[in-house]
Amino acid sequence: MKRILLPASGAVLATGLLAAGLAGTAQADNTVANAELAKTAAQAAEVVEFWTKSNNAALKGAVAFNPDSLEVKKTVSGGGYTSDTKPGSTQPIGEEKKSAAKVQNVNLPKTIGKVFFEGRDGKLYWCSGTSIQSQYRNLVATAGHCVYDVVSNQEVVSRWVFVPGYYQGKAPWGLYVGKQAFTHYDFEVYEDFDRDYAFVTVYDGIGGSLNKPTKVDIATFRAHQGEKFTKEVEVSFDEYKKGRLDPKTADYYSLKRGTRAEKTGPDYPGAVVEKVPASKWEYFRAGVGQGNGNKFGEPVTSIVTKSEYYAYKGKGDKKVDARGNYTITEYFTQQWYKPGTKHAFIRTDFYTVAHELKSVGRLGDNVGGQGFAWNQPSGKYVRTFGYPQGPHPDGNKPYSGVTPKWCYGKTAHKALQIPSRKVEEQQSFKCAVTAGYDGGPWLYKYSNAKRLGYVNGVTSLIADTDKNNRYDTITTPYFDGETNVVYKAASASWSGKLVP
Repeated sequence: MKRILLPASGAVLATGLLAAGLAGTAQADNTVANAELAKTAAQAAEVVEFWTKSNNAALKGAVAFNPDSLEVKKTVSGGGYTSDTKPGSTQPIGEEKKSAAKVQNVNLPKTIGKVFFEGRDGKLYWCSGTSIQSQYRNLVATAGHCVYDVVSNQEVVSRWVFVPGYYQGKAPWGLYVGKQAFTHYDFEVYEDFDRDYAFVTVYDGIGGSLNKPTKVDIATFRAHQGEKFTKEVEVSFDEYKKGRLDPKTADYYSLKRGTRAEKTGPDYPGAVVEKVPASKWEYFRAGVGQGNGNKFGEPVTSIVTKSEYYAYKGKGDKKVDARGNYTITEYFTQQWYKPGTKHAFIRTDFYTVAHELKSVGRLGDNVGGQGFAWNQPSGKYVRTFGYPQGPHPDGNKPYSGVTPKWCYGKTAHKALQIPSRKVEEQQSFKCAVTAGYDGGPWLYKYSNAKRLGYVNGVTSLIADTDKNNRYDTITTPYFDGETNVVYKAASASWSGKLVP
């Protein structure tokens, strides 16, 4: 694998931190770089609060990370791959479990999920990722650009969390705050996408009642310093009257006075039309189409009783036809109104919100962890997983990002070169997915029964290689001996608990 050499004066190492912007560090051999994400429990607690408040609103509001700077416009097939050491692998968590089941459908691994973070532009994004084997069962594998913001001078992103099995605001196995990110020195410093991978240690998961509302009286509501909200409920007049007379609940009740309908024209937003009785003369003088005073439908002729006939005092024509039927013919014109509203009797309910958090344990204990493999031959079958959401170059958006997708096939024998991202020997794989899939694992020797395999890559770039404005290919850095050095440094790093 290549090594980028630049003058020391041209290398800028700028890694941001959640709050203070601490610099990352690199080992002496210039292979492993690491940066703090949430160094202290206090910083990590702020991250949990940010993502979980208001019923996980921030998680629900995030979108797939899809910067223009990662759009691949030109690819070139190169030669083979250079192995720097012998092939090797580390067993998955749970690999010792045997199963004789033969399953035809693809069983999604429990280990995959979404990586959420705040970019340096202040917007909320996600990538894909997976739990991976480590000494302390606390490690996530994802793309390097899902940890370091490649749009803004390689600063580390903020508020990084991993949610395995994420589904529409739910965290079934808890939320895991990133503590420390490990990647290759060449990616952190030089944005070399041949090293676009990262291994992130996470604190023990947080679960429990993250947003538990409790209905309280108004005094408790006013005294509460934390998160709280009110909810208005329409009630009957009798309940309103009773509540207003009770000093303890008088502040809970209010009256929303209705408004009269106002005459307007048909072009007013939300205007509604009513029919206005007119004489035969007024009707036939009226115009057609939408407009005040224009005709409202056809004349309506009704057969009525003799008493109704003589009692009628409206503008319509009365007539006894040849058969002796008493008839009344009515005519109508249009009048457009801005609708009014009726009186509403309202009860206000008061709520405080508590975050009854608890530790749900280590990531690997809860969902397992994929194995790790390096210096494996190309042209082998892999399964890739992730959460695509972004559009194709032509604007088509076939994926919602709600559920994970997968692809299966052989990696290309020849290396892929992408000059715009300093890529000289990434692996490639045919898979028509979009942004949001990046960071997801490439699993070698995946067992459908055990839902385990070996992470032999992570989706880095998504390319349109046949230039039809539809993505058709995904890429990964080639996992070699130096990748294993980075992985081993991360897999031996302890993180700990946030909640005792």
